[in-house]
Amino acid sequence: MTGEILHDPPMAREKTKKMFRLLGSSEARYPDQPTAAVLETFPNKFRKRGYWITFDCSEFTSMCPVTGQPDFALIHIRYVPDALCIETKSLKFYLASYRHARSFNEEIVNRILDDLVKACGPRRMEVHGEFSARGGISVTVDASYPDSE
Repeated sequence: MTGEILHDPPMAREKTKKMFRLLGSSEARYPDQPTAAVLETFPNKFRKRGYWITFDCSEFTSMCPVTGQPDFALIHIRYVPDALCIETKSLKFYLASYRHARSFNEEIVNRILDDLVKACGPRRMEVHGEFSARGGISVTVDASYPDSE
């Protein structure tokens, strides 16, 4: 199986390139507002195996809905894929689209979770947001799928 992944024939590489709008395109622009439509997926070739995929976005930025000041955060996403995996560049564009979005930190983390679950239908997913301190108080928000109360 490893040889299949590392040495795809040229025709398979071209087919894979055509699956994605953003990957391989340097002309793509970040969306002005968050939209799940930018998220792209690809088939999980190891669907029978329950393994974790982790993404860390250390440069996440959004805006306070009241003051309009920037909020900075580390967004940590972990999931066990089912049939589909999230394509990384589309996730980068999706997360960057929050730069001008005015939302509370709690809303952001829960929306990211909802949009990613809708896009790829994982077995499990966790989104952890560590927002930088404002006025001496930092905010950490955790959301998971399926819900864990």
